[in-house]
Amino acid sequence: MSIDNSQTRNNRGSIVVAGVPEHFNLPWHLAIESGQFEDRGLHVIFDEVHGGTGEMTERLGKRECDVAVVLSEGCVAALLNGVPGRIVKTYVDSPLLWGIHVSAKSDISLPQQIQNLRYAISRQGSGSHLMSIVDAAERDWPTDSLEFVEVGSLKGARSALSKNEADVFFWERFTTSPLVQSGEFRRLADRAANWPAFVICATEEMVCQRSAELRLMLEILNSACAELMQSADACEIIAKRYNIELDAVKDWFKITRWNTGFDLNRSSFESVKQYLGRLGIVSGNSKSIDELCCDF
Repeated sequence: MSIDNSQTRNNRGSIVVAGVPEHFNLPWHLAIESGQFEDRGLHVIFDEVHGGTGEMTERLGKRECDVAVVLSEGCVAALLNGVPGRIVKTYVDSPLLWGIHVSAKSDISLPQQIQNLRYAISRQGSGSHLMSIVDAAERDWPTDSLEFVEVGSLKGARSALSKNEADVFFWERFTTSPLVQSGEFRRLADRAANWPAFVICATEEMVCQRSAELRLMLEILNSACAELMQSADACEIIAKRYNIELDAVKDWFKITRWNTGFDLNRSSFESVKQYLGRLGIVSGNSKSIDELCCDF
């Protein structure tokens, strides 16, 4: 459930973390629920954001959250386009696997058929937006004439596809697995990003004025991630909590690696920057990757 940011910003000493309500963020919830942050003197509040990376980078820019767990490509694009903040940690090392979805009632059955159709996106600058462009580019289709329909969230995409207000939707393929299984969506194919899935971005205030708290929070998070990856019943917990079939969770868990250190892979971020520049998503920006990052 989303929280009232105006109230949490006035809660002195709290750290408001924005993130999507998806299985990747389970380590945060487990650490909060088990009291791992509180035991070390930190009050961490996880604010679930249904609008994805685009909404979270907006919140970072408005200082409505202190930290956000965002897609690598969306974060690099936002920072290059002027959103204040710094990448402080790689969160998920493994690439994100995007499902390419249409309504199950649609006549579309092959990914080649989505050219020149309407792409549902959560908002401009979101992963669903950027990966639509990446996919088109990888297929050697023109990317400057793509038609986007802003739908706000996964819920909005479900409505848009069912009402024929949009035709195709890119979203993390295991999150949408229940919708494919139920016959609401048809998955045409997958598109894997060529870089780490998620990074953690913090406001300049957190980096400059609350660095000790930030470092401690990230250390605790690293431990929570390591514990989950080593847990014998992790897949069962995720399947039950996020309503995903156990077999699908097991497939996802095999290919997912949370980062449990602090080394920032600048070469991967440089690849993202070059790719975004080639596609015209960012242009004429002289900021270096070092300016976007802060080592902890």
